Formats: sequence, C-alpha cells, structure tokens
Amino acid sequence: MPNQDVVDRFVATVTAGDYVGAIERFYAPCASMQENQDAPRVGRDGLVRHEQAIMSAFESITCEIIGAPLIAGDHVAIQWRFAFTPHGGQTRTLQEIAWQRWERDEIAEEIFFYDPRQITG
Repeated sequence: MPNQDVVDRFVATVTAGDYVGAIERFYAPCASMQENQDAPRVGRDGLVRHEQAIMSAFESITCEIIGAPLIAGDHVAIQWRFAFTPHGGQTRTLQEIAWQRWERDEIAEEIFFYDPRQITG
C-alpha cells in the first residue's frame, strides 16, 4: 500500500511538468503503462523513452489534477487533465483516469482510461 505522502509527491512531480522524473522516481523497474485497451508498455527505461518522445512532439504539455487521489489498498485512482500544445498548433485537452497498482511505494502497473476523440476531435 503506498504511503499518502509518496502519492502526494508523485502528483506534485507530475503537475510540475516533470513527467520523465515522475517515471524515474516513482515507477518500479518492471513497471507497465497501458493506454485504454492497447498493449502495455513494459519496463521503466522504455517508459522513460516513450515519455521523452511524446514530450518532444509538443511545444508544451501541462497537467492538473482534478480532485484528490483515491487510495484503496495497493490501488490509486487519479483524475488528470492535460493540455497538449503541438509546435505551431492548436492546444488539445485530454481528461483521463489513471488506475495504478502500487507495490509498496512504487507504481507497478498503470492503465489510462480516456476518450481518444478528445485529442483528435
């Protein structure tokens, strides 16, 4: 079960825009991330590389949390709102729920649930 303080530090890291740092500091070495029903990406190093690629595709990415994280045993649910601004393009907003399974104070698995039409729409 994750400590509330650790979850709060994770949220603060993400909302400060340190997305790569959040993965490096709070994800287990064998962690996985999954977008909706896509196949999961596995391994912290690969997660970092994927995040860096996403960040380089945009001029800016900002994030805010909506409400407090919900902690129930080893699971945490967080509602995020991201704003993605591509280089020379129009900002798109994405609202999602992150469902995480923690092992002690590290994220072992994370699934993002969102409507992809928010970005393409």
